[in-house]
Amino acid sequence: MSELFSRTTRPNPDLFFTRNDRNDPRLGEVVKRDDADYAAAEIVILGCPQDEGVRRNQGRPGAADAPTAIREQFYKLTPFRIVRRIFDLGDVLLGNTLEETHDRHSEVVRQVLEDGKLVIVLGGGNDISYPDGRAMAECFGPKNWIAVSVDSHLDVRIAEERNSGTPYRQLLDEGLLEPGLFYQVGFQTHLCSPVYYDYIRSLGVHRIGLDMLRSRDAIDTDIKEQIRQNFIHYSDSFSAFFGFDIDAVRASDAPGASAPSPTGLRAGEFIRLVQYAASLSNTKLIEFSEVNPNFDVDYRTAKLVAQGMHRFCCGTVL
Repeated sequence: MSELFSRTTRPNPDLFFTRNDRNDPRLGEVVKRDDADYAAAEIVILGCPQDEGVRRNQGRPGAADAPTAIREQFYKLTPFRIVRRIFDLGDVLLGNTLEETHDRHSEVVRQVLEDGKLVIVLGGGNDISYPDGRAMAECFGPKNWIAVSVDSHLDVRIAEERNSGTPYRQLLDEGLLEPGLFYQVGFQTHLCSPVYYDYIRSLGVHRIGLDMLRSRDAIDTDIKEQIRQNFIHYSDSFSAFFGFDIDAVRASDAPGASAPSPTGLRAGEFIRLVQYAASLSNTKLIEFSEVNPNFDVDYRTAKLVAQGMHRFCCGTVL
């Protein structure tokens, strides 16, 4: 356990909001952050405050500030319906290179998973899906975990250096993720290379694009049902990972994104997908990435992710 704390920095205590009102408690007063409280925790929050992968992918920087911005909004929320014990482990100590940071992050996440806890990861760039996925594979085995990427992009890019567009290509090429256990959800075809689409199709990756989700009127129900039908043949022995890239949400609802788009999921649809992840008994890790506070409006994007975290911690059954 001591290695966890030597590889992370403690969360800023100023972020833990309080109203000093016993009739109106806030998560800032409930979530634990002292080392001694880790053992009893059921959910662990971990940040990775870097955007080097975004820079390498020619995106706009700023996601390095996301863990702080999201925490600031999360700890203002009430603990309504949250009964599971939550612990904030702080942020991974960054390395001299993105590769070194990924190695450290993966080691920390793997240890938390091995300790039997659920993990909420706050990026940073979406390149964080690679070390998170690697931790899942090392903890549960490459053939025993399901990955669900909710993103407007496919992130299977070929590049000389790993970046925010390469994480799932790395996981697939390195044999850490089985293509038949990988789900691409909410991607937008006009933002995806046909070469990379053909690549995931040839491998047998499950594809549920935004157009498919929008094929019926009751989209909030259809998102849940379409994914449920794909999952129905898997047993509870499979562990699940959900990667939520805020780029998947339309810019009017999430303006603070690394790569915003006028089209995408609505805020309510995004929350519905997080609730679905929470409803699965085998979900072990959920990550939020690509929030860019430099371009946020009225903290709208950070608040959306904070509310998603809240719904996940509630463990809502749909």
